[in-house]
Amino acid sequence: MALWEKVLKTISFGKSGGGCHWGEARLDNNHLSRVGIVGNPNVGKSVVFNNLTGAYVTVSNYPGTTVDVARGKAKIEGVGIEVVDTPGMYSLLPITEEERVARLILFEERPEVILHVVDSKNLERMLPLTIQFIEARLPVILDLNMMDETEVAGIEIDVNRLEKELGIPVVATVATAGRGMATIRKRLVEYVRNQNYAV
Repeated sequence: MALWEKVLKTISFGKSGGGCHWGEARLDNNHLSRVGIVGNPNVGKSVVFNNLTGAYVTVSNYPGTTVDVARGKAKIEGVGIEVVDTPGMYSLLPITEEERVARLILFEERPEVILHVVDSKNLERMLPLTIQFIEARLPVILDLNMMDETEVAGIEIDVNRLEKELGIPVVATVATAGRGMATIRKRLVEYVRNQNYAV
């Protein structure tokens, strides 16, 4: 069975809430130097970014462009990191200047972790970009954001099964309420630890 078909089986429509599994992750103290936040426009990327960075943010044009890129500082379990909020993108094959800048950040700055934020109630439309990241062998974590709206819409997502089928960490969040953000911090640090062990 193709990966896309397996992934679609993790989403159920017309069911009541309660199907979201909120896994916890282990802590570690490995160094994490850069996290790139990516995703379509209007999925809550900036809210996730602000949750991670707080007030330590600078916004400037990416060199040679008029596209704004926000960068912030954060600490996860005492480890200092840089968080980059990339412009909205729909594909790794850029059409707009914003998408071109986002791709440059991913492939030239090479963040240790890419946090792909998606609107979970439109997961079927968002996942093709996740699969592009996986096929490009980028170090990605999937953030199923807006889970409150997804539950209200009667959509159930088996997060644990989706994580297994994709082979990457998956976290469910409601960034506007801070729900799931502690788990994101843990998974970010854990993912870097696993990468370092794999080297």
